[in-house]
Amino acid sequence: MTELLRIEGLRTVFRQKMGEVPAVDGVDLAVERGETLGIVGESGCGKSVLSLSIMRLVAAPGRIAAGRVLFEGNDLLGLPAAAMRAIRGNRIAMIFQEPMTSLNPAHSVGRQIMEAMRAHDRSLGARALRARAVEALARVRIPAPERRLHEYPHQLSGGMRQRVMIAMALACRPDLLIADEPTTALDVTVQAEILALLGDLQRETGMAIILITHDLGVVAETADRVAVMYAGRIVEQGPVGALFDDPQHPYTLGLLGSIPRLEQTRERLLAIDGAVPPPFALPSGCRFHPRCVFAHEACAETDPKLARVGADAGHRVACLRAPLEQFVSRAA
Repeated sequence: MTELLRIEGLRTVFRQKMGEVPAVDGVDLAVERGETLGIVGESGCGKSVLSLSIMRLVAAPGRIAAGRVLFEGNDLLGLPAAAMRAIRGNRIAMIFQEPMTSLNPAHSVGRQIMEAMRAHDRSLGARALRARAVEALARVRIPAPERRLHEYPHQLSGGMRQRVMIAMALACRPDLLIADEPTTALDVTVQAEILALLGDLQRETGMAIILITHDLGVVAETADRVAVMYAGRIVEQGPVGALFDDPQHPYTLGLLGSIPRLEQTRERLLAIDGAVPPPFALPSGCRFHPRCVFAHEACAETDPKLARVGADAGHRVACLRAPLEQFVSRAA
Protein backbone atom coordinates (compact mmCIF):
# COMPACT_ATOMS: atom_id res chain seq x y z
CA MET A 1 0.00 0.00 0.00
CA THR A 2 1.04 3.60 -0.59
CA GLU A 3 0.74 6.48 1.83
CA LEU A 4 -2.31 8.70 1.38
CA LEU A 5 -2.19 11.05 4.40
CA ARG A 6 0.63 12.10 6.68
CA ILE A 7 0.25 14.35 9.72
CA GLU A 8 3.42 15.94 11.07
CA GLY A 9 3.67 17.90 14.32
CA LEU A 10 0.04 19.01 14.22
CA ARG A 11 -0.82 21.49 16.96
CA THR A 12 -4.29 23.01 17.39
CA VAL A 13 -4.89 25.58 20.13
CA PHE A 14 -7.86 27.46 21.55
CA ARG A 15 -7.70 31.01 22.86
CA GLN A 16 -8.79 31.29 26.49
CA LYS A 17 -8.50 33.98 29.16
CA MET A 18 -5.22 32.47 30.35
CA GLY A 19 -3.84 32.37 26.79
CA GLU A 20 -3.81 29.73 24.08
CA VAL A 21 -4.22 26.14 25.28
CA PRO A 22 -3.50 23.07 23.13
CA ALA A 23 -6.23 20.54 22.30
CA VAL A 24 -3.98 18.70 19.82
CA ASP A 25 -0.29 18.95 20.64
CA GLY A 26 2.37 17.57 18.28
CA VAL A 27 0.51 14.69 16.63
CA ASP A 28 2.30 12.57 14.01
CA LEU A 29 0.25 9.99 12.07
CA ALA A 30 0.12 8.34 8.66
CA VAL A 31 -2.69 6.61 6.77
CA GLU A 32 -2.16 4.31 3.79
CA ARG A 33 -4.57 3.81 0.92
CA GLY A 34 -7.27 1.27 1.67
CA GLU A 35 -6.44 0.84 5.37
CA THR A 36 -8.44 1.60 8.49
CA LEU A 37 -6.71 3.57 11.24
CA GLY A 38 -8.50 3.58 14.58
CA ILE A 39 -7.98 6.51 16.96
CA VAL A 40 -9.13 5.77 20.51
CA GLY A 41 -9.19 7.56 23.85
CA GLU A 42 -11.48 8.98 26.51
CA SER A 43 -13.75 11.95 25.90
CA GLY A 44 -11.72 15.15 25.99
CA CYS A 45 -8.47 13.65 24.72
CA GLY A 46 -8.56 15.60 21.42
CA LYS A 47 -9.83 12.99 18.92
CA SER A 48 -12.58 15.13 17.40
CA VAL A 49 -10.41 18.26 17.29
CA LEU A 50 -7.81 16.22 15.41
CA SER A 51 -10.39 15.21 12.80
CA LEU A 52 -11.63 18.78 12.41
CA SER A 53 -8.03 19.97 12.05
CA ILE A 54 -7.45 17.55 9.16
CA MET A 55 -10.54 18.98 7.45
CA ARG A 56 -9.60 22.58 8.34
CA LEU A 57 -12.93 23.02 10.11
CA VAL A 58 -11.64 24.28 13.47
CA ALA A 59 -13.77 27.28 14.39
CA ALA A 60 -12.72 30.34 16.40
CA PRO A 61 -11.44 30.70 19.05
CA GLY A 62 -9.48 27.66 17.84
CA ARG A 63 -6.73 27.68 15.25
CA ILE A 64 -4.11 25.35 13.81
CA ALA A 65 -0.89 26.74 15.22
CA ALA A 66 1.74 24.40 13.73
CA GLY A 67 2.37 21.28 11.72
CA ARG A 68 1.55 19.86 8.31
CA VAL A 69 -1.29 17.72 6.94
CA LEU A 70 0.03 16.13 3.76
CA PHE A 71 -2.61 14.62 1.46
CA GLU A 72 -0.95 12.88 -1.48
CA GLY A 73 2.11 14.99 -0.69
CA ASN A 74 0.29 18.35 -0.71
CA ASP A 75 0.02 20.31 2.54
CA LEU A 76 -3.69 20.98 3.13
CA LEU A 77 -2.90 23.68 5.68
CA GLY A 78 -1.21 25.79 3.02
CA LEU A 79 -3.96 25.55 0.38
CA PRO A 80 -6.17 28.53 -0.51
CA ALA A 81 -9.71 28.27 0.87
CA ALA A 82 -11.21 27.50 -2.55
CA ALA A 83 -8.77 24.65 -3.18
CA MET A 84 -9.51 23.19 0.25
CA ARG A 85 -13.25 23.33 -0.43
CA ALA A 86 -12.68 21.33 -3.61
CA ILE A 87 -11.00 18.57 -1.56
CA ARG A 88 -13.30 18.66 1.48
CA GLY A 89 -16.30 16.42 0.86
CA ASN A 90 -14.89 15.29 -2.47
CA ARG A 91 -11.49 13.67 -1.86
CA ILE A 92 -11.75 13.68 1.97
CA ALA A 93 -15.17 13.22 3.54
CA MET A 94 -16.34 13.11 7.13
CA ILE A 95 -19.13 11.50 9.12
CA PHE A 96 -19.84 13.80 12.04
CA GLN A 97 -21.10 12.82 15.48
CA GLU A 98 -24.81 12.93 16.24
CA PRO A 99 -26.55 12.60 12.84
CA MET A 100 -29.73 14.21 14.19
CA THR A 101 -27.92 17.48 14.80
CA SER A 102 -25.63 17.18 11.76
CA LEU A 103 -28.54 16.87 9.33
CA ASN A 104 -30.62 19.96 8.59
CA PRO A 105 -34.16 19.34 9.95
CA ALA A 106 -35.66 21.85 7.48
CA HIS A 107 -34.62 19.94 4.33
CA SER A 108 -35.32 16.45 3.05
CA VAL A 109 -32.46 13.98 3.15
CA GLY A 110 -32.51 13.80 -0.65
CA ARG A 111 -32.01 17.53 -0.98
CA GLN A 112 -29.07 17.43 1.42
CA ILE A 113 -27.39 14.59 -0.46
CA MET A 114 -27.92 16.33 -3.81
CA GLU A 115 -26.53 19.57 -2.39
CA ALA A 116 -23.31 17.76 -1.46
CA MET A 117 -23.04 16.32 -4.97
CA ARG A 118 -23.82 19.63 -6.69
CA ALA A 119 -21.10 21.40 -4.71
CA HIS A 120 -18.45 19.29 -6.46
CA ASP A 121 -20.04 18.68 -9.88
CA ARG A 122 -21.97 21.58 -11.41
CA SER A 123 -22.44 19.70 -14.70
CA LEU A 124 -25.12 17.39 -13.29
CA GLY A 125 -28.74 18.24 -14.05
CA ALA A 126 -31.65 17.79 -11.65
CA ARG A 127 -32.61 14.36 -13.01
CA ALA A 128 -29.03 13.05 -12.86
CA LEU A 129 -28.59 14.41 -9.33
CA ARG A 130 -31.76 12.70 -8.18
CA ALA A 131 -30.72 9.40 -9.74
CA ARG A 132 -27.33 9.56 -8.05
CA ALA A 133 -28.95 10.43 -4.70
CA VAL A 134 -31.22 7.39 -4.97
CA GLU A 135 -28.17 5.29 -5.85
CA ALA A 136 -26.31 6.68 -2.82
CA LEU A 137 -29.16 5.71 -0.47
CA ALA A 138 -29.40 2.27 -2.05
CA ARG A 139 -25.64 1.77 -1.63
CA VAL A 140 -25.99 2.18 2.14
CA ARG A 141 -28.89 -0.31 2.09
CA ILE A 142 -31.73 2.05 2.91
CA PRO A 143 -34.96 0.33 1.83
CA ALA A 144 -37.24 2.11 -0.65
CA PRO A 145 -34.63 4.82 -1.41
CA GLU A 146 -36.93 6.66 -3.85
CA ARG A 147 -39.42 7.25 -1.03
CA ARG A 148 -36.79 8.00 1.63
CA LEU A 149 -35.38 10.69 -0.64
CA HIS A 150 -38.34 12.94 0.24
CA GLU A 151 -38.37 12.25 3.99
CA TYR A 152 -36.95 14.50 6.69
CA PRO A 153 -34.42 13.55 9.39
CA HIS A 154 -37.03 13.38 12.16
CA GLN A 155 -38.93 10.73 10.18
CA LEU A 156 -35.96 8.34 10.26
CA SER A 157 -34.56 6.14 13.02
CA GLY A 158 -31.09 6.72 14.45
CA GLY A 159 -29.63 3.94 12.32
CA MET A 160 -31.28 5.32 9.18
CA ARG A 161 -29.97 8.83 9.88
CA GLN A 162 -26.49 7.43 10.30
CA ARG A 163 -26.82 5.65 6.95
CA VAL A 164 -27.89 8.95 5.37
CA MET A 165 -24.76 10.60 6.80
CA ILE A 166 -22.65 7.81 5.30
CA ALA A 167 -24.44 8.20 1.96
CA MET A 168 -23.68 11.94 1.97
CA ALA A 169 -20.05 11.35 2.89
CA LEU A 170 -19.58 8.78 0.13
CA ALA A 171 -21.60 10.59 -2.53
CA CYS A 172 -18.44 11.80 -4.28
CA ARG A 173 -16.49 8.55 -3.68
CA PRO A 174 -13.72 10.04 -1.47
CA ASP A 175 -10.24 8.59 -1.09
CA LEU A 176 -10.36 9.12 2.68
CA LEU A 177 -13.33 8.89 5.04
CA ILE A 178 -13.09 10.27 8.58
CA ALA A 179 -15.75 8.64 10.77
CA ASP A 180 -16.09 10.43 14.11
CA GLU A 181 -17.90 8.11 16.55
CA PRO A 182 -20.13 6.69 13.77
CA THR A 183 -21.91 4.26 16.12
CA THR A 184 -22.50 6.52 19.13
CA ALA A 185 -26.00 6.16 20.69
CA LEU A 186 -26.88 3.21 18.42
CA ASP A 187 -27.89 -0.13 19.86
CA VAL A 188 -25.45 -3.00 19.40
CA THR A 189 -27.37 -4.57 16.51
CA VAL A 190 -27.46 -1.34 14.50
CA GLN A 191 -23.85 -0.65 15.46
CA ALA A 192 -22.77 -3.98 13.98
CA GLU A 193 -24.74 -3.23 10.80
CA ILE A 194 -23.10 0.21 10.39
CA LEU A 195 -19.59 -1.19 10.93
CA ALA A 196 -20.24 -4.03 8.47
CA LEU A 197 -21.58 -1.50 5.96
CA LEU A 198 -18.46 0.67 6.25
CA GLY A 199 -16.28 -2.41 5.72
CA ASP A 200 -18.24 -3.44 2.63
CA LEU A 201 -18.09 0.07 1.16
CA GLN A 202 -14.36 0.25 1.86
CA ARG A 203 -13.75 -3.01 -0.02
CA GLU A 204 -15.95 -1.77 -2.86
CA THR A 205 -14.33 1.65 -3.27
CA GLY A 206 -10.80 1.15 -1.88
CA MET A 207 -11.03 4.21 0.36
CA ALA A 208 -9.02 4.65 3.55
CA ILE A 209 -10.86 5.19 6.85
CA ILE A 210 -9.90 7.06 10.01
CA LEU A 211 -12.23 5.63 12.65
CA ILE A 212 -12.47 7.79 15.77
CA THR A 213 -14.02 6.07 18.77
CA HIS A 214 -13.75 5.41 22.50
CA ASP A 215 -14.71 1.77 21.95
CA LEU A 216 -11.70 -0.56 21.74
CA GLY A 217 -14.00 -3.43 20.79
CA VAL A 218 -14.96 -1.57 17.61
CA VAL A 219 -11.30 -0.95 16.84
CA ALA A 220 -10.35 -4.60 17.37
CA GLU A 221 -13.07 -5.65 14.94
CA THR A 222 -12.49 -3.13 12.15
CA ALA A 223 -9.05 -1.44 12.25
CA ASP A 224 -5.72 -2.40 10.68
CA ARG A 225 -3.73 -0.04 12.91
CA VAL A 226 -4.62 1.86 16.05
CA ALA A 227 -3.40 5.05 17.72
CA VAL A 228 -4.17 5.69 21.39
CA MET A 229 -4.63 9.39 22.19
CA TYR A 230 -4.36 11.06 25.59
CA ALA A 231 -4.41 14.77 26.51
CA GLY A 232 -3.84 15.89 22.92
CA ARG A 233 -1.03 13.46 22.11
CA ILE A 234 -0.54 10.00 20.66
CA VAL A 235 0.83 7.84 23.47
CA GLU A 236 0.89 4.49 21.65
CA GLN A 237 0.36 3.31 18.09
CA GLY A 238 0.87 0.19 16.04
CA PRO A 239 -0.79 -2.68 14.19
CA VAL A 240 -4.00 -3.66 15.94
CA GLY A 241 -2.76 -7.18 16.71
CA ALA A 242 0.52 -6.00 18.26
CA LEU A 243 -1.15 -3.34 20.37
CA PHE A 244 -3.90 -5.61 21.71
CA ASP A 245 -1.57 -8.56 22.30
CA ASP A 246 1.25 -6.54 23.85
CA PRO A 247 0.06 -3.11 25.09
CA GLN A 248 3.00 -1.05 26.33
CA HIS A 249 1.49 2.17 27.67
CA PRO A 250 -0.20 2.16 31.09
CA TYR A 251 -3.11 4.11 29.61
CA THR A 252 -3.65 1.45 26.93
CA LEU A 253 -3.47 -1.23 29.62
CA GLY A 254 -6.14 0.63 31.58
CA LEU A 255 -8.43 0.97 28.58
CA LEU A 256 -8.11 -2.71 27.74
CA GLY A 257 -8.63 -3.68 31.38
CA SER A 258 -11.94 -1.83 31.48
CA ILE A 259 -13.47 -4.01 28.76
CA PRO A 260 -15.72 -6.78 30.12
CA ARG A 261 -14.89 -10.30 28.89
CA LEU A 262 -16.92 -13.48 29.01
CA GLU A 263 -14.06 -15.44 30.55
CA GLN A 264 -13.38 -12.77 33.18
CA THR A 265 -13.55 -14.15 36.73
CA ARG A 266 -12.83 -11.10 38.89
CA GLU A 267 -15.83 -9.29 40.28
CA ARG A 268 -14.87 -5.75 39.22
CA LEU A 269 -13.35 -4.31 36.06
CA LEU A 270 -10.13 -2.36 36.21
CA ALA A 271 -10.57 1.40 36.35
CA ILE A 272 -8.27 4.33 35.61
CA ASP A 273 -8.41 6.77 38.51
CA GLY A 274 -9.05 10.41 37.76
CA ALA A 275 -9.89 12.05 34.43
CA VAL A 276 -8.18 13.46 31.37
CA PRO A 277 -6.64 16.80 32.43
CA PRO A 278 -8.08 19.92 30.78
CA PRO A 279 -5.80 21.59 28.21
CA PHE A 280 -5.26 24.58 30.51
CA ALA A 281 -4.00 22.44 33.41
CA LEU A 282 -1.69 19.86 31.86
CA PRO A 283 0.77 18.23 34.27
CA SER A 284 4.52 18.43 33.75
CA GLY A 285 6.44 15.52 32.31
CA CYS A 286 4.30 12.62 31.13
CA ARG A 287 0.72 13.84 30.98
CA PHE A 288 -0.60 10.51 32.23
CA HIS A 289 1.67 10.21 35.27
CA PRO A 290 -0.83 11.55 37.88
CA ARG A 291 -3.14 8.62 36.99
CA CYS A 292 -0.47 5.98 36.33
CA VAL A 293 0.10 3.07 38.72
CA PHE A 294 3.62 2.57 37.31
CA ALA A 295 4.78 6.21 37.60
CA HIS A 296 8.03 7.15 39.35
CA GLU A 297 9.86 10.44 39.96
CA ALA A 298 11.25 10.83 36.44
CA CYS A 299 7.75 10.59 34.94
CA ALA A 300 6.84 13.95 36.47
CA GLU A 301 9.95 15.59 35.02
CA THR A 302 10.53 14.05 31.58
CA ASP A 303 8.15 14.29 28.63
CA PRO A 304 8.49 10.92 26.82
CA LYS A 305 8.56 10.70 23.02
CA LEU A 306 7.21 7.93 20.83
CA ALA A 307 9.82 5.20 20.39
CA ARG A 308 9.82 1.70 18.95
CA VAL A 309 8.97 -1.07 21.38
CA GLY A 310 8.39 -4.81 21.01
CA ALA A 311 8.95 -7.08 18.04
CA ASP A 312 6.83 -5.15 15.54
CA ALA A 313 8.66 -2.24 13.90
CA GLY A 314 5.45 -0.23 13.68
CA HIS A 315 4.67 -0.50 17.39
CA ARG A 316 5.68 2.71 19.19
CA VAL A 317 4.99 4.02 22.67
CA ALA A 318 5.66 7.20 24.64
CA CYS A 319 6.48 5.84 28.12
CA LEU A 320 9.62 5.93 30.25
CA ARG A 321 8.69 2.60 31.84
CA ALA A 322 8.31 0.64 28.59
CA PRO A 323 8.59 -2.27 28.17
CA LEU A 324 6.05 -2.85 30.92
CA GLU A 325 6.30 -6.62 31.34
CA GLN A 326 8.36 -6.50 34.55
CA PHE A 327 6.04 -3.99 36.22
CA VAL A 328 2.88 -5.82 35.15
CA SER A 329 4.21 -9.08 36.58
CA ARG A 330 5.03 -7.36 39.87
CA ALA A 331 1.58 -5.80 40.05
CA ALA A 332 0.00 -9.18 39.35
